Amino acid sequence: MKIVVCAKYALDPGEIRIDPSGKPMLDRVPRKISDIDKNAMEAAINLKEKHGGTIQVVAFGPESARDGLKELLAMGADEAYLVVDPSDGRLDTMATAEALAAAIQKLGGFDLILCGEATIDGYAGQVGPRLAEKLGVPQVTYARSLTVEDGSLIAERDLEDAYEKVKVPLPALVSVTREINTPRIPTLMAILKASKKPFTLWKLEDVGLSREQLEQLSGIELVDMQGFAVERKRVVIKDKPVEEAVEELVSYLFKEKVLGA
Repeated sequence: MKIVVCAKYALDPGEIRIDPSGKPMLDRVPRKISDIDKNAMEAAINLKEKHGGTIQVVAFGPESARDGLKELLAMGADEAYLVVDPSDGRLDTMATAEALAAAIQKLGGFDLILCGEATIDGYAGQVGPRLAEKLGVPQVTYARSLTVEDGSLIAERDLEDAYEKVKVPLPALVSVTREINTPRIPTLMAILKASKKPFTLWKLEDVGLSREQLEQLSGIELVDMQGFAVERKRVVIKDKPVEEAVEELVSYLFKEKVLGA
């Protein structure tokens, strides 16, 4: 099988800080490979171990994404390709899907494309479906398990209130959930070997695109970003018998409309 894994070098949301004016301070936020993309990588490795083949990682992002993609090479990918985003993340999901589609078409044919259901910073969940549409292949979203049999892919989808089992012919695109597996942690030997695996850096022109084309495709303009603050009530109940303290707490919760209609 020829498997392509799409990955994003995303902002780490756990490291975002808010300035006194309420603006998120993004300039110094560290990046990492989006967690759910690692689940997609693990799913690709499991399929490769069972059916053989190759795994190619494709990303659209800053040149610094090279560091994150090395982690996926250490996990088990055979090759990595990075299309440099000249806007540094300002383009929307439509433009991102266009860039990834151009890169994948440049690589030639594929049997399966895997990606996370969404990225940990934007969490739009649109790149996978848009990419499948551009490439003209069936798509399966929110897969919590998948197998390949006789040229078809069988997946179980998580629809929150139900599970759905589907079967689609290959080639296809699948976006996976966190529940599908637990990504492996690369060994020291695997990390050292990753530095010798093929890594290709492409400009937009290398995949037949331009920044102007992608900007025209982008239908979303980021106008402003605001953080939010949660102010505590700082209500303390102490030095009272348990029954009395509980009664006072419940009364307060009713008063604040946390309980009751």
